[in-house]
Amino acid sequence: MSGHSKWATTKHRKAAQDAKRSALFSKLSRNITVAAKEGGDPNPENNASLAAAIEKAKGYSLPKDKIKTAIDKAFGTGKDAANYETVVYEGYGPAGVAIYCEALTDNRNRTAADVRSAFAHAGGNLGTSGSVAFQFERKGQIMVPKEIEGEGKKAGMEPNGAAANEEEFMMAVAEAGGDDYEDADEEWIVYTSPTDLMGVKKGLEEQGIETKGAEFIMEATTTTQVSAKDAPKVMRLVDKLEELEDLQSVYHTMEMTDEVVAALED
Repeated sequence: MSGHSKWATTKHRKAAQDAKRSALFSKLSRNITVAAKEGGDPNPENNASLAAAIEKAKGYSLPKDKIKTAIDKAFGTGKDAANYETVVYEGYGPAGVAIYCEALTDNRNRTAADVRSAFAHAGGNLGTSGSVAFQFERKGQIMVPKEIEGEGKKAGMEPNGAAANEEEFMMAVAEAGGDDYEDADEEWIVYTSPTDLMGVKKGLEEQGIETKGAEFIMEATTTTQVSAKDAPKVMRLVDKLEELEDLQSVYHTMEMTDEVVAALED
């Protein structure tokens, strides 16, 4: 069990989403609504998908009242009814990088046209179902801060239990049933199998470790090497796709080498 190099991708995605907070809140709310509706239960204790959707939203600081509104919308009627469907779009961007997009839409034709346009303008190609999915694997991801805000006399930052020490944290992750973890500067990222996401989160919390959101992700199983020149072209496509209101998540296979990360930061 050791740190991976996926943090560069996650860091860029979180930064892009945080920069578009109002649009992000809309996407998170839509995700909660669909999870509540598909699970048929407004109680996250009885609806695993809803529990994960709420944890993801908390990780991005979605207010509690917006979470409640999103759940209520799942069981509304008339103009308040939610009629979203889940759609996956797959294709190839510049330099042959595989792109996998997850959408929640109330108009499949509109979303498909927007996604196709983004690929075309970037010099990529929208593919058929299954054309790139085999290059990705579903995973669970939990964010764990190394320090947390103390209360009362302990006001200020203090160690988050075992998360303050890597050796102790590695043991805690193993005890909770996590598959792996990664050092992400001020926090850890814990990776799990999809079915174990909430169980591992609970296991960490039972050891006195606070978590900061949990979500399902698609992890590239094979990566594509890209030059420093082509990397920005790929990321412009990813950013354009993430700007689309109907798209929830966008994943790619571009290998985030030091050279590529430097090119993107420039």
